[in-house]
Amino acid sequence: MENIEQPIIVEQTFNTSIKNVWNAITVLDKMTQWFFPNIPSFEPVVGFKTRFIIQVEDRIFPHLWTLTEVIPMKKISYEWKFEGYTGSGISTFELSHIENQTKLKLTFTVLENFPDNIPEFKRESGVAGWNYFINESLKAYLEAENLK
Repeated sequence: MENIEQPIIVEQTFNTSIKNVWNAITVLDKMTQWFFPNIPSFEPVVGFKTRFIIQVEDRIFPHLWTLTEVIPMKKISYEWKFEGYTGSGISTFELSHIENQTKLKLTFTVLENFPDNIPEFKRESGVAGWNYFINESLKAYLEAENLK
């Protein structure tokens, strides 16, 4: 992915409150159920940092997140870097209330180009990954939570 490309944007509307969606994207024990199961810690506080490893086949991707913006119940952003690789990006989750539902808009913007010779860093992989996380995994998680 390169910084000259348009940001990846994924939008989804959920049949639940902003508070429930906010908690799903900011509370560690909820995030690990739909996002990455091995996030070791997370606090919705500007400057907070966390590190965890995702392995794909024989490639290891140490994820480095730094929170850059937090507006409770409205917006959270964090920078993504991968230790040992060039490139960085910002993920921004924005929440809004629409009637009895919550709309989430995820925007991933590349700040510094990622290596173009690694499949996981290609735009198609980013689009597929964010669509999976928001439209499938988070949606299924929130729907299951609503049934409790």
